[in-house]
Amino acid sequence: MNHRILPLLLLAALAGPVGVAHAEKADRAKPMNIEADTLRHDELKQTSVFSGRVVMTKGTIVLRGARLDVRQDADGYQFGVVTADAGKRAFFRQKRDTVPGAPDEYIEGESEVIEYDGKADNVRFITRAELRRYRGAALSDEITGAVIVYNNLTDVFTVDGQRAPATNAAGDAPAPGNRVRAVLAPKDPKPGTPAAAAAAPAAPSPAPVLRPSTSLGGDAK
Repeated sequence: MNHRILPLLLLAALAGPVGVAHAEKADRAKPMNIEADTLRHDELKQTSVFSGRVVMTKGTIVLRGARLDVRQDADGYQFGVVTADAGKRAFFRQKRDTVPGAPDEYIEGESEVIEYDGKADNVRFITRAELRRYRGAALSDEITGAVIVYNNLTDVFTVDGQRAPATNAAGDAPAPGNRVRAVLAPKDPKPGTPAAAAAAPAAPSPAPVLRPSTSLGGDAK
């Protein structure tokens, strides 16, 4: 069963709270649109469980995974947990707010579990987490860790590495944990700044001027 159109009652329940502050991004107030193979909805508890090839869109947000658990609190905020199939990772994508004329930017992330908090407006990537930022089609930044939390309102993210146990099974010194890894590309400097001048390619040196000589051996001694 493919739930391409949710019942009107469920869509109303999943719609964001009315009167969102102007400082918040538009995606937060958009309704969720969800496709899945099966759906189990509890109207009393305001919870929904979607299973099988789940695809959720909310404005520019896209979430994909094997299962999506959605609930709504008394204030109308939405919370979702996406779980991937065994051995795979769930997927997240969202367009970032950019100034007019600048190239579009997108945030993409993958992990075994993805938690979306509509009240705090942040996304939490858990286990084998990876976060990428694209400027246009070019990959700009890439970060990996055990847990990554990305705040949509402030564009601030935090990353935790996998902590190693105090001792290993043999009681020896602990093995090193998985450290955080990041590749951060510099932003394009603004025109007219010293950084822009330093980044600009240097002008080629003028070619040397050849002067004719009247003797084969150069100047006479």
